[in-house]
This record gives sequence, C-alpha cells and structure tokens, in this order.
Amino acid sequence: MPDPTDITRALAARGIAPDTRQREAIGALAALLGSQQRARHAWSSAAFAPQGVYCHGLPGRGKSLVVDTAFELAQCRKRRVHFHEFLREMNRRLVNAPPSDDRLGDVSRQWLDRVELLCFDEFHVHDIADAFLMGRFLDTAIGLGTRIVLTSNYAPDDLLPDPEFHQRFLPTIAQIRRCFTVIHFDGARDYRFGVEAAEVPRFFAPLDPSSRHALRDIFARHERGARIEALTLSAAGRPLAARAAGSLLLWADFEPLCVASRSHLDYLDLAEQWQGLIIDNLRTSALTQSHTLQRLIWLIDIFYDHKRALFIASDQPIDSALIGLEGAHDLSRTLSRLAEMQSRAYRSTLDASGGKRTADAARIEEADDS
Repeated sequence: MPDPTDITRALAARGIAPDTRQREAIGALAALLGSQQRARHAWSSAAFAPQGVYCHGLPGRGKSLVVDTAFELAQCRKRRVHFHEFLREMNRRLVNAPPSDDRLGDVSRQWLDRVELLCFDEFHVHDIADAFLMGRFLDTAIGLGTRIVLTSNYAPDDLLPDPEFHQRFLPTIAQIRRCFTVIHFDGARDYRFGVEAAEVPRFFAPLDPSSRHALRDIFARHERGARIEALTLSAAGRPLAARAAGSLLLWADFEPLCVASRSHLDYLDLAEQWQGLIIDNLRTSALTQSHTLQRLIWLIDIFYDHKRALFIASDQPIDSALIGLEGAHDLSRTLSRLAEMQSRAYRSTLDASGGKRTADAARIEEADDS
C-alpha cells in the first residue's frame, strides 16, 4: 500500500506541491490504505478514522487530483465511480432484483462484492430518492468494512440542503462524520484557472461563419472522409437529431441536446458512444431556464468525468454567460471544469484516438510507398 511519500512523489511528477489540507488528506488516505502508523508519524498526530475519507471544498482545489493519485497507487480490489453512473447502475439492478424485505440492501451487497476500496467522485445528494438510496448503500458498505473515499463540493452538513427533506438525511450525515475523516480543502487557488490555453481553440463565439468553419474543420480533422449530413440517432433510447456523426465525434445543436427534455442518462449514453461532442448554436438566453441550465451542467460534468472532448459554439462566450446564473446545482464546479477543458493540460480520449489514427494513417502511407 502507498505511504505519504509515495503519494507526494506522484503528485510532484504532475507539478503539484501539496498545501496544508492536501497534506492532511494524503496522510488520511495513506492511513486508510493500510499505512496508518507511518502516516501518523510522518504527517499528523490526528487519529484517522479507519473506514473512509471525505474530502470537500470549492471546485479546483485538488480534491480529485490527490484522491485519484492515491487511488492509482492502491494495490487492492478497487473501484472508482462517478455519482451519475452509480445511480444508473443501481437503479438498473434494483429493477431486475428479485423481491425481498431489503431489496436495496441486497443490491448494495451485490454491487460491493469483491470491492475493497470504493471512490465516489463528486459526491452530492440533492434529491430525497437519491438520499434514501445513498443512506442504505453507505450503511451497507460500512457494515461490510469497505474502505470508502468521497470527494464533494459539499460539507457533510450541507448534503440534501432542501429544508423539506434535510432532517431525514441527518442519520447518514452523522454516520459520515462518525466513520470518515472529514477534510476541508480550503486553499485559495483553483488549479484549473490560469493554465495555458489549448493550442487549438475549443470554444467559439459568436455564432458567425468563422465559428461554423472552425467546427467543420474540427469534424473533418477527426472524421476523415465522413460526410456531414443530418441524421437522427438514439440517446438512452430516445431520438436525438444531429448535424453529423462519425466514429469518434458527434455534432449536434444545443436545442435538441439541452432545451429538449433529457436526463443525465442521455449524456452518459452519448459519452459512452463518442469520444467528443460538438455543441452548436448555443443561444445563451436559453440558460436562464433552470432546467436547460441543469441539463448543460450534467452534460459538461459527464463529458469531463469521462475525459471526452467538448467543442462549443455559442452567441457569446459560454463561461462569461454562465457567471451569475441561478437555478441549477454545482454551477461553480462547471465553470472550473470548463476552464480546464479549454486548456492545454486537458487531455481527452479524442486526443488519444486522434493520435492513434494519425500513426495508423502514417503506417498505411509507408506501406503504400513501399
């Protein structure tokens, strides 16, 4: 199992020198992963909880960076999952599970089978149905002795903030505080801002001929030989009108993507089918509608978590249009992620696929020449 030095060395290779809270998290994670005595001696005299670590704070403070680094080093049966994917999988299993007095507990135990370390990225609870599911799931995982790491923009006491339902989630909040080391990442720096911009722009404004030309170039560069023609395809079993689709890249207008009634399940399906998405004709006035704004946030979060490429053409710069809007959850996290997705540091699966395609094309050309 990694110790604090291993985790710190791996972070240093990424150009990160841990701040005070990040060092505290490193110590807690090392203790959780099995090096408890060394972690206490080298980093802190605090008594770390043995069951889990809960890292929370503003977006871009390095929570996922530290946790993912420790997770990669852990030598055990482990699983990292984003909250949207987890909910989709659990609900599918619940539908197919046989009747019982504790169906949710049974499905939770099945899901956790052979998982020694579980990492939930971007943990949140906004809905009472999700709260009920997560409460029973965490209770089951703790009872099984599963080691758990949660990253969140929310302190435990701020989960399920709806005053109508918050009281019903208090037992789970108390369990988190009792069984987890809770660490507040309160650094002033958002690591996603101020980084070097990508060599080739990914977001375009306004909606003019130059933006349309840029989108056509992007599609042609990644989908050589593919025709740009309208079609209707499926997203989570529902029709979606698109401008074009290749093997790697989907090109669609904002209205059918986010103004139309869709859920996070649609965006999970799209992120699993394509390595990148071009969002065209985004009229920012539509973002004043809370449902539309929430759908865009879901889409961005899911494509970011899958490390997919995102290209956006809007009537005004998308990041400035989002600032100050209300009516949706986790907008500050989305702004932070958009900053990274425009940077040179963001490496998507489309970049990796494009590099492989270029190399394959070069080998074909060499074979033709010979």
